[in-house]
Amino acid sequence: MDSLPEGAFAPQTTHLNTASFGLLPQSGVRALQEAVAAAAAGRPTDMFADVEACRAAFARIAGVPVERVAAGSSITEYTALIAAALPEGAEVLLAEADFASLVNPFHMRRDLKIRTAPLESLADEVRPDTALVAVSAAQSADGRIADLAAIREAARRHGARTLVDASQSAGWLPVTDADYTVAVTYKWLLCPRGIAFFIAPEDPELFAGLNPLLSGWVAGENPWDSCYGPVQDFARSARRFDISPSLFSYVAARHGLALIEQLGAAAVREHDVALADRYRAGLADLGITPVPSPGSPIVSVPGLGRLQPELSRAGLELSNRAGNLRAAFHVYNTAADVDRLLGVLADASR
Repeated sequence: MDSLPEGAFAPQTTHLNTASFGLLPQSGVRALQEAVAAAAAGRPTDMFADVEACRAAFARIAGVPVERVAAGSSITEYTALIAAALPEGAEVLLAEADFASLVNPFHMRRDLKIRTAPLESLADEVRPDTALVAVSAAQSADGRIADLAAIREAARRHGARTLVDASQSAGWLPVTDADYTVAVTYKWLLCPRGIAFFIAPEDPELFAGLNPLLSGWVAGENPWDSCYGPVQDFARSARRFDISPSLFSYVAARHGLALIEQLGAAAVREHDVALADRYRAGLADLGITPVPSPGSPIVSVPGLGRLQPELSRAGLELSNRAGNLRAAFHVYNTAADVDRLLGVLADASR
């Protein structure tokens, strides 16, 4: 994209696989190298300052107060907390074949009623006895975008709560303020693995209903006074749900988050979706039909996942997900990348 700083990235492949992991900006790579060198030399480095910088950056990207943001390492940690807070017999409505990290903790509560529905009809399936609707904003397998406005309205109408996993959308799609929101950052937010953010409920009753089961000393109001014995005074903010951080990840993550913040989600989406639409048009010319995912930078073609190893050998990195050949276009990709992929697919289909 035109506003991308020169030399921001240094890929050695045609990386069309952001739905699996995003490239790290070179500034983040350098910061991480320096932090590792400092640790090897025994020089103190305040990486906790990086945690707070990342928390604040994510809050700005999501458009929520920083006090609502908890920092952990995986989606499962936070969906498990939410699952644990539900009463016995509560009904949870899930989209069919949504990502395991989102849905599995609810299945592990054997006393919950789990119901699934197609993504496109999820809002219509909310019932008066539904306690929670949990869904990914964009589906991992094929990029389909959930109608979050309709789901949220249906949930409110029936007194249900909403949980949105923004892992495949944060960075290019606005973060919808659900009752609970979770997101990993190593994809579209250009961070290393090891960081997930949780936007805790604004509703005081919902907030109080979450038990910080996985928290340790970092969840204390004054963490350094909470190192020994049980935590006596949990943080008043969502930091009470913090998980001990993978500090080196945050050193690099603040650079990826800063770049997304600088570019802006609207500009990122315009760029990413334009490339995806170029790819869709090229697939149509080849007589290939992808899974319909309008407005998404993720494009999956059923049955072509088997080509992933061949494409990788040609220097094109995509994913095989549920048998789909999944491409995911982001800020470091260009029209030339799209055309190269289409050319290889054209040769493979001859």
